[in-house]
Amino acid sequence: MEEIKSIENNAFDFCIKCINDLDLLMNLFSVECAFERNKLTFFYTADGRIDFRELIKLLVKEFNIRIEMRQVGIRNLSKHCGGVGKCGREICCSSFLPTFDPVSIKMAKEQGLSLNPTKISGVCGRLMCCLTFENETYKSLKRDMPKLGKKITLKEGSGKVVRQNVLKETVTIRMEDNTEIDRHIRDLEV
Repeated sequence: MEEIKSIENNAFDFCIKCINDLDLLMNLFSVECAFERNKLTFFYTADGRIDFRELIKLLVKEFNIRIEMRQVGIRNLSKHCGGVGKCGREICCSSFLPTFDPVSIKMAKEQGLSLNPTKISGVCGRLMCCLTFENETYKSLKRDMPKLGKKITLKEGSGKVVRQNVLKETVTIRMEDNTEIDRHIRDLEV
């Protein structure tokens, strides 16, 4: 295993030198050597397509084994490198998410999150993956809640729902005298 690690480190250093010499607009972030030592896979990110034919020639000449160049997206880079999310835990994509499901801004709205990009973006700069797997929970909890704007009658009087706290299963009701009252949904007759 130490020999494989040494090959990977040497290949990484050599490839970085070649990328700089050839002025290629790509960011190499990892090299993996097959256990049989018959293939080197170079993982990189780039904004567009890269013509790396000259680079491959140099790598084959230097290492005399099969070379594979694999361009990955920014989410894959985060998955590979790991990191800590805004929640303080290891980022979802590197700890337990096997695939990248589509994430939409609608999911953030559904969950009542701030639509500030810095608050809902992950380490990779894309919308946080956790928005996807938490979305179904929010949807199912919201089904049992009165909608925003719905008229509610309480013993204190009547008012309209102005806020929902899905996780606490409470709603804020603005009464006719402009006071606000929080109530658990089980205490409402809708």
